[in-house]
This record gives sequence, C-alpha cells and structure tokens, in this order.
Amino acid sequence: MSIVELLASPAAWAALLTLIVMEVVLGIDNLIFISILSNKLPEAVRTRARRVGIGLALVMRLALLTGIAWIISLKTAVFDLGIRGALDEHGVPAFETEFSWKDLILLAGGLFLVWKATSEIHHSVDGDGGEEKSVGKAASLTFTGAIVQILLLDIVFSVDSILTAVGMTEHVQIMYVAVIVAVGVMLFAADPLANFINRNPSVVMLALGFLLMIGMVLIGESFGAHIPKGYIYTAMGFSAAVEGLNIWSRRKREAAGR
Repeated sequence: MSIVELLASPAAWAALLTLIVMEVVLGIDNLIFISILSNKLPEAVRTRARRVGIGLALVMRLALLTGIAWIISLKTAVFDLGIRGALDEHGVPAFETEFSWKDLILLAGGLFLVWKATSEIHHSVDGDGGEEKSVGKAASLTFTGAIVQILLLDIVFSVDSILTAVGMTEHVQIMYVAVIVAVGVMLFAADPLANFINRNPSVVMLALGFLLMIGMVLIGESFGAHIPKGYIYTAMGFSAAVEGLNIWSRRKREAAGR
C-alpha cells in the first residue's frame, strides 16, 4: 500500500494511533531504567546521558525495523529441553522450555533487570554509612558505563517493542512513524521524570520495584508464561497513584508545620 493510500485509510490511522499508544506504554519500562541510572551520574552529564540513551533506543528500533524479516525469525525455536507445565483450560502449558532467540534475549534482559534492581534496593536500604556509600557509588558509575547498561536494556526493550508492532500491523511505514513518535515522547518526558524521581526518594524505591517486577515478567515470558500487559501496567498505575497521594499528603503536613 502506498503512502497516499495509507493517508486516506481510516484503518491505517486507527492502527497508527493504537500502535503509538502501545509503543509509549512499552517505553515506560525503558524510561524508568534510564531515569534511575542517569540520576547516579554527576548532574552535569545526566541530561546528555538520557538523550544518548533514548537516541540509542530510537536507532535500535529503526535498525530492527529495517531487518523485520530477521526480527520475525527470532521467534523460531533454537532448542527445547522438553519440559512442559500443567495445561490450562485452553490446553496450553503454563510454561515451557522451548527457547527461541527472542526468549533468550528476554531471559537475559530479565535476569539483568532483576540483578540491577535488587542491587540498587540493597544499596538503598543498607544503613551502614549510607550517605558516604551513595557518593562513592555515584562516582563509580561512569558516563560510558551508564550508556553501556542503557544500551543492553535498549536491545531487550527494542526487540519486545518491534515484535509488538509487527503483531499489530503489516505496514512498515506505520511502524516507523509510531516508533519515532513514541521515542519523541520518551525524549520529552525523560528529564521531568528523572528529576521527579530524584526529588522524591520514596519514588526511587517504587521505580526499582517496577523494574524488579518487569524483570520477573521478562523471565516468565521467556519460559512461555504469558502475563497480560494490561495487568502489569494497571498495577504500576495503581501503585504510582497511591505514592502520589502519599507525596501530596506529606507535602501538606510539611506546609502545615511551617
């Protein structure tokens, strides 16, 4: 279908809007990780790290779109351990050990996220010289080290993002536009989100909890245990709303105490 035909097609516009929303929602995971990691850098380079990280996410997604046939081939099984979980009411195993390259990428990304979130939570709750340790830990993370970690997660989230796009529309032009718009939204929201997280220490723990949950979801999906994304983002939204009420209540008490 040509560009002119796509522009004149209501179905194409509906697919584009739906895909943009989906890509923005899927980009939240990526953005939270970039925000937490960039906040550990010196303040002078935080914004640059976020822009480089999000720019790499865009490059990664566009590069994957150019090799869309290869991306689809990632779903092909590489090996099978022959283990299956109990069947559900639809006759589908609760989990399986038939792994494709996509599953292996999700497994590696999930393990990395679980390790990263767990180590950051441990650092946050460690009471032995917390402030001095925090300074030392921030200094130990270099700009290059942060970008490498962001790039590793960009690969995982980009594969998930593009495979979602492939499942929603067959028009590559729509995928390109949706990815560019979604990454543009991420770029616009990066600094406000990172600054908000930095100003509210309790939000850091909530965001790390999100990353831990996302890591476990990626691991589960690599074993064929499909968890509807709606449940995950509803839980995240509810938790964020409760934390928002806590922040609002805390600020009102602080204002009343002055």
